[in-house]
This record gives sequence, structure tokens and C-alpha cells, in this order.
Amino acid sequence: MFETLIRGGMVVNAEGISHSDIGIAAGKVAAIVAPGEAAEARMVVDASDCFLLPGLVDAHAHLRDPGLTQKEDFSSGTHAAALGGVTTVLDMPTDEPWTATPTQLADKMAIAEGRIHVDVGLQAVISRDLSLIPGLLSLAPASFELFTADVPDAFLFASLDAVAEALKAFAGADTLIGISPGDQSILNGSAMRDRSGAIAAFLDSRPPLAEANGIARALVVAASAEAKIHVRQINSELGVETWSRLRGMADASVETTPQNLFFTAQDYEALGANLKASPPLRSPHDVDALHAALGAGLIDIVATDHAPHAPAEKAAPYAAFADIPGGMPGLQTLLPTMLKLVDDGLIALPDLVRMCSRNPAERFGLGRRKGRIAAGYDADLLILDPHQPSTIANADQVSQAGYTPFDGWAVKARLTNVFLRGREIVRAGRLVGPAQGKIVTRES
Repeated sequence: MFETLIRGGMVVNAEGISHSDIGIAAGKVAAIVAPGEAAEARMVVDASDCFLLPGLVDAHAHLRDPGLTQKEDFSSGTHAAALGGVTTVLDMPTDEPWTATPTQLADKMAIAEGRIHVDVGLQAVISRDLSLIPGLLSLAPASFELFTADVPDAFLFASLDAVAEALKAFAGADTLIGISPGDQSILNGSAMRDRSGAIAAFLDSRPPLAEANGIARALVVAASAEAKIHVRQINSELGVETWSRLRGMADASVETTPQNLFFTAQDYEALGANLKASPPLRSPHDVDALHAALGAGLIDIVATDHAPHAPAEKAAPYAAFADIPGGMPGLQTLLPTMLKLVDDGLIALPDLVRMCSRNPAERFGLGRRKGRIAAGYDADLLILDPHQPSTIANADQVSQAGYTPFDGWAVKARLTNVFLRGREIVRAGRLVGPAQGKIVTRES
């Protein structure tokens, strides 16, 4: 007998859509049952004419805990994730302190215990003290993050030699290294040339050239070191072209974000601080190139870079546009923004699952339990009703940021239920029950 049987739905995996019932037991998908086949269960959920998706896996989020909890914390951030159908959040290491040592990583795991509404995987940062790497590896973080520009000196790998030495330190390790493509020399040079503080100066300091050079450098060094890498936040035509030409050189994947797929630099004039993040938004031509790459299957993962700030921080006056705290909320809106791409005909539902469930789970070491609806996998499930439209609204956002740049956007479907390891955690847009999330670590 199953604990729960979800009847009548259309199961969406990255490979396609099938009419199937889902039997759940002990937190796992126990069986995929033919429609209408006799099966006993303690509870039956009617999902007739609805789509059943695996829970989303957001591979790039900043939950701000510890040390920056005036912006977000484990509880509020994972609450937003749950309401948005994100059942696994991979949390970046740029909190206070940055997650750079085994002790800091273990402490962060302990802080999250009992406070998270969805499962969370933690990511560690590579500092210039490479001797810390073995101890961090023993705790199996979801990834290691390497930065080549725009970070404190202790975490900056600005030269090709520095990046190469860092990747060599992972020889033989079964892990993933996330690399944010940038170029510190361009950042420094632009600062000397233009001190106006205008939006144009911010754009010039982080141009497509910096992104493309960062991508090329990451791929060449990864090929040399035989390292497994993930390139963060591609968003320019030049970056896409560089990725397209060189991606076969190394074991590499790439991501973009919803904001990069919908907004352009022209939107800074209207939305200003609420859209300010890094990399900067690009031209309409760059967005078109990103759409084409998405449709061609060149983008492996769509993640949010959820990076909220307190409203007062965003609203405060700053001498330069570049000084505005960078980032915006995104966990609660990942699913509806991806559904907007489905509505617009740019992708299909299996593509959504591929980029937001299966690929991030597999790439970040969770692929034997997350990212698909199949026997033996965690019963992280979403029920999506295609007959009920929904609208994104500032008033519904539970992140401490209290807003979304997608306010007022409508999509043709509505998320009605969310299950985490077989337990319903969201019903009709509200949390059900206490925090039930767990810390998940990379599979060996």
C-alpha cells in the first residue's frame, strides 16, 4: 500500500510527458502506475488534467544566512522557494562570513537545521588558502565557487595562472567548480576612465568582452586541469558565441537567469535599483541571442541568482549606480517566469524540467534523488493546473525584499500543490505544516 497516490495527472520529465499515476512511500516515488490501474493508498490526491513536475532545483541562490539576515534568512528564503515550487535550493557562499573553511561550512549546516522549508545544498568558496580544500571536500558541498573579478582580495583569482593553480588543487576530486566569468583588468581600467557614477559607467565596467574572456579562460583552464566546471550567468551575444564555440573543450555547463531573459539595460531607467545586479543587463540584441541559445539547447540551467536586499538598502541614495547593492529576489518567481517562456513558445514544459530540475540536480551531485519523477527518487512534486491562470504580485512575495521585478506578469497556469519528499508543504499558495527541509550534500 502506498502512503499517497496522485491520480490522473500528466507527468512531465525532461524526456517528455506521459499520463501516469504516482505512488509515494517513505518519502520516495515508489512506483509509476499506469492510469487507472488498481492501487491502494492511505491518501489519494486527484490531479486530473493537471501537470505533475519534479520540484525545481535552483542552482544559484543567496539565502544571506548567516550574517546578512536583515536581507533574507534560511526561513524566509526557503518559504519563498516553497511557494515558487523550488524544492531544492543551492545556496551560494557569499554570506558573512563567506563560507570558506570547513568550520564555516559545518556551522552553516547547523544554523540551517530545523529552519528550512525545502531542501538546501550548500556551496563553498575557494579562497587563496588552497590548503582548506581537502577539509571542505570531506563535507561534500554541492559545489565550490571561484571568482575572477569584483570580490574581496581573499577570494579573487584575477589571473590565468591563479585560476589554473586553484583548479589543479582539485585533481582527482569528484566535485563541481562554479566560475563567475569576469575580468578584473577591465573592471579596474574602466574605473580609471569613467568616474561619473552613471548607469553607462556601470555597463562599461562589466562589458560582454569581460564575460566572453571569462568564459574562454574558464574553459581553457578546465580543459588543461581536467576539472568539471559550471559557468555562472551568461547574458551576452558575445558570451553565447564564445560558449558555443568552446564548450566542447571541457566538462562544462552554463546557466542564465530569468531576469537576463526578459529585461534589458533600457529597463534601468524605469526600475533602477530594483534591477541592479551583476552582470549588468544587456541590449535587446543580446536578449534575442540568449533566447536563440535557449531554444537551441545551448543553455544547460536556468537559475535565479536570488539575492535580496532590505528595501531600505535598495532605496537609499548612492553616489554611483555601481554602489547600489546588487541583486534581486527570484526564488518565488522561477516557475512562473519559466512558464512565461512556455506561454511565449520559446520552450516546452519538458525543457523547463530539463533546465530547472534534471540538469541542476545531475550537475550539482544530486542526480540520483532529485530532478525527475521516477521510482526511487525523492517525491518532490509540483501539481500545475493549466486551466487556472495566475499573476505574479508584489503583495504575495514572502522574501524579505518584499517585491519582484515581475510584478503584474500573468501566466496561463497555476501551481496548486507542492510536495517535499512525499509530504505536502504548499497548498493553494500557503505553507502547510512546519519546516521540513533537510541539508543535502553532494553524492559521491
